[in-house]
Amino acid sequence: MQGGSTGIGYGLKYQARCISDVKADTDHTSFLAATLSLKEENEVHLIRLSSDGNELICEGLFSHPNEIWDLASCPFDQRIFSTVFSSGESYGAAVWQIPELYGQLNSPQLERIASLDGHDSKIRSVLWWPTGRHDKLISIDEQNLLLWSLDTSKKTAQVQTKESAGMLHYLSGGAWDPHDVNAVAITCDSSIQFWDLRSMTKTNSIEHAHVRNLDYDMKKKYTLVTADDEFGIHIWDTRMLNFPFLELPGHAHWTWTVKCNPEIEGLILSAGTDSAVNLWLASPPNGDHLTSESLESPTRQVDPLLNSYTDYEDSVYGLAWSSRQPWIFASLSYDGRVVVESVKSHLPRK
Repeated sequence: MQGGSTGIGYGLKYQARCISDVKADTDHTSFLAATLSLKEENEVHLIRLSSDGNELICEGLFSHPNEIWDLASCPFDQRIFSTVFSSGESYGAAVWQIPELYGQLNSPQLERIASLDGHDSKIRSVLWWPTGRHDKLISIDEQNLLLWSLDTSKKTAQVQTKESAGMLHYLSGGAWDPHDVNAVAITCDSSIQFWDLRSMTKTNSIEHAHVRNLDYDMKKKYTLVTADDEFGIHIWDTRMLNFPFLELPGHAHWTWTVKCNPEIEGLILSAGTDSAVNLWLASPPNGDHLTSESLESPTRQVDPLLNSYTDYEDSVYGLAWSSRQPWIFASLSYDGRVVVESVKSHLPRK
């Protein structure tokens, strides 16, 4: 099924790649979006959906000194978020706090809570524990995985452990398992690595997987969704990694990002450089009867594609589900266009 957008739009001033749901804001459906301008002062926008659901309102506009390549909202404090940024060849990462009186200030300045300065190579991503309060933070550069101890009240971050992935691997991002605080999956140039944070060791891997992004299903243990360069998305059972149990084509070019719904099992968004966003409902097989034989030939479900949003004018790099209203998502295309959509009409009726 294909269709044009019926969503609500909001325009950033510059090109952009990063958008994040503000999980800790339980009173509003809100998102943070960040720009990627080489020459201009970059901006972080705090965007809220109006109470009637018909308008996107800018509740805060904050200057940021560098190009923003990664942004993630703190899951337990709505005023805190992290960014990965660059200035020319120099890369950095920091945790920021929105000022309390931002609604009354003409030019509010973000407060830098902590700089994540323990990196030797290009920083790619910062990960927060996705469910509730946790005093640890993960940062990933091209060669290393760092585990930080973060104290937001004291505004400090200390490296707890640092481990190299090896010289032949170039890390690009990852996802923290919401069902296991000690497990993280990391994307590399030609594999996915699974790490145990207690020992900071690699426990398993999927080799020759050209993956740009991945996400865990919040409602289904052992389920990992990956965005693949040449195909679309794959869905894996992390207990059996020889084959994905589902292959879902549907993108005409690189699939750049995937996001699993926070409340609805198997509801997935994917987007990429074909200027499209796909909405999938892909239920995995019953885990109690899953065998290695059943995974040798990946299953193609009957029409798991619920809708394809195809009226974007540029590549779509950012996706974010609303934690407060899980039938709502926001997308961000490279031209700085934010679109918020409701998927209620596409969900099967119970």
